[in-house]
Amino acid sequence: MGNSALRAHVETAQKTGVFQLKDRGLTEFPSELQKLTSNLRTIDLSSNKIESLPPMIIGKFTLLKSLSLNNNRLTVLPDELCHLKKLETLSLNNNHLRELPSTFGQLSALKTLSISGNQLRALPPQLCSLRHLDVVDLSKNQIRSIPDIVGELQVIELNLNQNQISQISVKISCCPRLKVLRLEENCLELSMLPQSILSDSQICLLAVEGNLFEIKKLRELEGYDKYMERFTATKKKFA
Repeated sequence: MGNSALRAHVETAQKTGVFQLKDRGLTEFPSELQKLTSNLRTIDLSSNKIESLPPMIIGKFTLLKSLSLNNNRLTVLPDELCHLKKLETLSLNNNHLRELPSTFGQLSALKTLSISGNQLRALPPQLCSLRHLDVVDLSKNQIRSIPDIVGELQVIELNLNQNQISQISVKISCCPRLKVLRLEENCLELSMLPQSILSDSQICLLAVEGNLFEIKKLRELEGYDKYMERFTATKKKFA
């Protein structure tokens, strides 16, 4: 991509606070954005070939609310990402991430996080520190089990579809705000699904199709009636 075209995008972003440059074959984060650290609210560099984020620059976008880097080649995220104290939406779908930085829990304003289609092998414990997090998409990763720490998650919706999950901690029933739990196409036996999800949780939409049991068997479990009461009440609310 030519310098003049990039310059035009930078000039526009200076006025609008939005920098969007998708599907342009970029191999690195544009250094020209350094000039805009104090006025950008949205950056979208999806569908490029970016392999890393520059630590010296990325943490300086103090007003940034939305960062999208879907469909790139990121393998790690720098610790400096945690300096984005106003970041509310982070989309990192279809990269090569194996873990999140230890400082990730400092993204205190984060509400929506999408890391679908990466190489995560575990539920990142840092997510439990994020008090405003509403929606997390961890689908299409390589997560095998959900540990006790999940009970500290504040999310409303958790998408774990298309992982390799065969074990779930009973603590998932303790999530104070969790309403939607998606576990489709995993490796769950019915005996490994905590019954407290049905009887003693806030969950009103449980999606478990494509596991190692028939859905009609789920309906025979103790607590299913209680789950259906929550499901129906929620449905009525939005009807």
